[in-house]
Amino acid sequence: MASTSETGHAKNVANFQDLIEFVTGYGATYNPSKNSLKLPQLVALKTSAESNLADVIAKNTNYNNKVNERITAFSGLKSFSTRLINALQTTDATPETIGNAKTFNRKMQGKKASSAQTPTDPNTPAPTTISTSQQSYDQLIQHLAGLTSVLEAEPSYTPNETDLQVATIQAKIADLTTKNTAVATAYASVSNSRIARNETLYSSTTGLVETANEVKKYVKSV
Repeated sequence: MASTSETGHAKNVANFQDLIEFVTGYGATYNPSKNSLKLPQLVALKTSAESNLADVIAKNTNYNNKVNERITAFSGLKSFSTRLINALQTTDATPETIGNAKTFNRKMQGKKASSAQTPTDPNTPAPTTISTSQQSYDQLIQHLAGLTSVLEAEPSYTPNETDLQVATIQAKIADLTTKNTAVATAYASVSNSRIARNETLYSSTTGLVETANEVKKYVKSV
C-alpha cells in the first residue's frame, strides 16, 4: 500500500521514478495503448508530482514562519495588559472604570494562546486544523481591544510612556491582527497545496499511485 505520510509522499514519487526507468529499459516493447501509461505522460506526471511536493514544502515553511512571527508579536502580551491596569490605577479613573478594565485583563490572563511560547521548526508539518489556536489568538486581540476602549474613554488616562499610550496600543492591535490573519492565510495556502498534491498522487483514476499500479499490470501482460 502506498504511503501517505509526509515522507511517504516523496517516497512514492521516488518509486515512480524507478518505475519510469524500469519501463524505459523495455524500449519499444513497452507500448501501451492507454495514453496515460505512455512514457511521455509518465514523465509529465512525475514532474507534476515533484512540483506539488516542492510547493507543499515551500508553503509549509511559510506557514511556520508566520506562526513564529505571531508568537513573537504576542509574547509578553499578558504582562503588558497588567501594566496597562497599573497605569490606569494611577489616574483619576473611577472604581467602575478600573473594574471594567480589570475584567478584560482577567480574560487576557485566562486565555491561553496555543503554543504561545514555543517557536516552530520551519520543517514541521503544518497541523491538519488550526481553528482552536486561531480562535485563542482572536480572543486575545478582542480582550486587548476591549481594554483599550476603556482606556480611550478615560480622560485622565494620559501616560507619558509611549508604549502605554492609546495610539500605540491601537497600532499594536493592528499589528497583532495582521500577524494573526497572516497565519490563517498561510494555513489556507498550505492546505490547498496539500489538496493539489494529494490529487496528483492519489486520485483514484489519474493519480501517480494508481497509474503506477496500471503500469505494473501492463508490464505483466507483455
